[in-house]
Amino acid sequence: MAQTPTADSAAWNTGAPFGRMITAMITPFKADGSLDLDGARELAAHLVDAGNDALVISGTTGESPTTSDAEQAELLAAVVERVGDRAKIVAGVGTNDTAHTLQLARRAADAGADGLLVVTPYYSKPTQEGLFRHFTAVADATALPVMLYDIPHRAGIPIEVDTLVRLAQHSGVVAVKDAKGDLVAGGTVIANTDLAYYSGDDPLTLPWLAVGAVGVVSMSSHVATPRIRAMIAAYLAGDVAEAARLHQELLPVHAGVTRLPGVISLKAAMNMLGLPGGPVRLPLVDATSEQEAELKTYLAAGGVKI
Repeated sequence: MAQTPTADSAAWNTGAPFGRMITAMITPFKADGSLDLDGARELAAHLVDAGNDALVISGTTGESPTTSDAEQAELLAAVVERVGDRAKIVAGVGTNDTAHTLQLARRAADAGADGLLVVTPYYSKPTQEGLFRHFTAVADATALPVMLYDIPHRAGIPIEVDTLVRLAQHSGVVAVKDAKGDLVAGGTVIANTDLAYYSGDDPLTLPWLAVGAVGVVSMSSHVATPRIRAMIAAYLAGDVAEAARLHQELLPVHAGVTRLPGVISLKAAMNMLGLPGGPVRLPLVDATSEQEAELKTYLAAGGVKI
């Protein structure tokens, strides 16, 4: 009989190529807006200590649109050096320029990343054939496993079921971060491929697990990793009631994080907790004192003490 995965068992990562508990990490900046590498190392260690199996570096939550290629390379190297022996490090390399994405993918491989997160090319709105060729080119560029990031409300287009099924035939495409929220479409892909699905929307993690997803790429985990991990473990162990209790307990946390663009809320929370965060970069703006007070209320309602 197969061992039931628990949060601390050897079977925990079975079927989950990047682990089950993943944080899309913010990128700490200094007060003057420059990259805070020491802060990034400290925050990465904090998140891994809290129970994360992997970290996504330079995703949208990491302000990839406003960090340079050189800064992203420095950041990735710093995090790999600090926690790469204890967690998988996934580099966000997706852009709307295939050639640029390939450059970033190769640099990430050279820097020691364990995988690549590749978002749907945004704004350009390519056809599904264009998406297939884009993602295939990235998967061919390195030996690193690829997690596709399906987020149509930002990218402008979805990755359709048929395209995902085609992409699943590539040995380098192993996972999907879903922020589309279509459980029927995702469930269909899960039923017909070996792709590992990850919730890309914190409040939907438990519903996604119910249709066969393996975990979450989370923002709320900056402040709630142990409980999100416990929720996943409870579900996998068959304790659906406990998983539902934790899901409900965490809903105010998710609501607070997403009332503003997530990175704004998360940096406010990190700053209030005395953890590395710093300011955001334009065109984002930092939370006001009123917004910080509202965030604190939501977090408190969800059991996060600041």
